[in-house]
Amino acid sequence: MADNYLENRYEEVFGNPKKTHKSTFSLDRLLEKNRSVRGYNRDVMVSDEVLRRIVAVNTKIPSARNQQALRFRIVTGDNTNKVLKNIKMGGALPELHLPFEGTEPPAYIIVCADKEPDPCLYTDLGISLQSMLLKAVEIGLNGLIIFAFNEKVIREELNLPYRALAVLAIGKSAEKFELVRIAPDDSHKYYRNDGVHYVPKIGVEDLII
Repeated sequence: MADNYLENRYEEVFGNPKKTHKSTFSLDRLLEKNRSVRGYNRDVMVSDEVLRRIVAVNTKIPSARNQQALRFRIVTGDNTNKVLKNIKMGGALPELHLPFEGTEPPAYIIVCADKEPDPCLYTDLGISLQSMLLKAVEIGLNGLIIFAFNEKVIREELNLPYRALAVLAIGKSAEKFELVRIAPDDSHKYYRNDGVHYVPKIGVEDLII
């Protein structure tokens, strides 16, 4: 269902390029839609091929010293349960026990490394994760970067040949988001109210020093 969904939703999300002079790949638009999603529409499944398209961005992005040490495991189907039981989502909202039943991520990308981590590798990791999320948004999906996971168990469960550095959940969001302008000294903690997930963000005037 995911492939049909992506084809049908592209024009709705980004507009018809034949009807507008604006770029359908506006970076600002992609960034606005790239929220950390912790609840997914389980009616929209994600195929291995869609995940391959997302992983493929890593053939085009920068790599420190061009080491290209990251490796990726695509996880769909029954194997998603092996990941779900070994991750934690929504650390700032522990009382909600996210994800809610029936809104679990339908797919994952496990990011590994074929060498020991160093500052350059972690730079590559950040570039990779952000790029994959932007690709997911471009094709009508969403995601969540997860660092709170049981690396040892996931590595054993999925028979990974390398150390896992991050888990990227992928699916179609079932959540509503709103960005909230804050001052630098205000709380940065995200929160929920009446079904809306609020994300505090510092304004550009306060970021520039």
